[in-house]
Amino acid sequence: MNRNRNFLQLFEEANAIDRTGAEALIPVQETHEIIQGAIAASAVLTRGRKLPNMTSNKTKMPVLDMLPIAYFVNGDTGRKKLTKMKWENKYIYAEEIAVIVPIPEAVLDDADYDIWGEAKPRLMEAFGAKIDGAIIFNEEKPSTWRDGIIATATAAGAVVTQGTVGKKKDLYDDIMAEGGVISKIEASGYLPNGHIADISMRAKLRGLRDENGQPIFKHDVQGATNYALDGSPIYFPTNGSYDKTKALMISGDFSQLVYSIRQDITYKLFTEGVVQDPATGEIIYNLMQNDMVALRAVMRLGWEIPNPINALKTDKTERCPFAILKAGA
Repeated sequence: MNRNRNFLQLFEEANAIDRTGAEALIPVQETHEIIQGAIAASAVLTRGRKLPNMTSNKTKMPVLDMLPIAYFVNGDTGRKKLTKMKWENKYIYAEEIAVIVPIPEAVLDDADYDIWGEAKPRLMEAFGAKIDGAIIFNEEKPSTWRDGIIATATAAGAVVTQGTVGKKKDLYDDIMAEGGVISKIEASGYLPNGHIADISMRAKLRGLRDENGQPIFKHDVQGATNYALDGSPIYFPTNGSYDKTKALMISGDFSQLVYSIRQDITYKLFTEGVVQDPATGEIIYNLMQNDMVALRAVMRLGWEIPNPINALKTDKTERCPFAILKAGA
């Protein structure tokens, strides 16, 4: 029995396609291109600030939590007073993100077919969508990751409901007026440098008119519309991750969204096995029966919002570098 088991084990090892075999099909420059593409496909990583790569699965980040205070000296012989500064530790936890790309063997056999030309965009989009869903909306968020942007802004009271701000109660006031989205960020001591919005916001912004009835966001019907608010660009994700029922738009200081990569994308190629629907467990592909192979791509990264103390908002429970616009009734 042991002899048969050893024989089978040797047979399986001899016929397995391991990671080294898969990497031979994927040049190094392609892997770097894909991970950069995944970052570009993610709305939050495109706007966020990349830190140096992590050296372990947990990185400590000291954040200023108490400001120094200066004093006037009373006369020539007055004594100078002391002050304090304090830091608190925040942590970035690396979590794994993975995707499986099934490819028909007939495609692999066709030497003239650009396999990577088809697979790379799907990989980039899948990674970008999963990252955005977790960081913005808490969708399938790993337990070690902090609350997402929507939950963080909501807890700090940095939420504006459409049609509730200003005298006109219109979208322009909701965003730009006192009490609007941008002013919520400024009240926390931050200056917004970007916005992420559902694609339906394009039509809402195009419909805005000035007092003379002229479009605010498009003055030349022949040129492309430049979408920006108070000088900061608006990004409209198209990877399918954005949920407009939770927020029409997110504005903020995206330098306060930091992320770090623990592991670049690695690959493993499978010729047998099944691919299941993660939600239902239903078998989608049977690689042997469908004459397919499956490429599994894995990367690890983490993120955080440092949100250090500042002179305008010392209460960290009310301080948030982001604010959101929610749809009205």
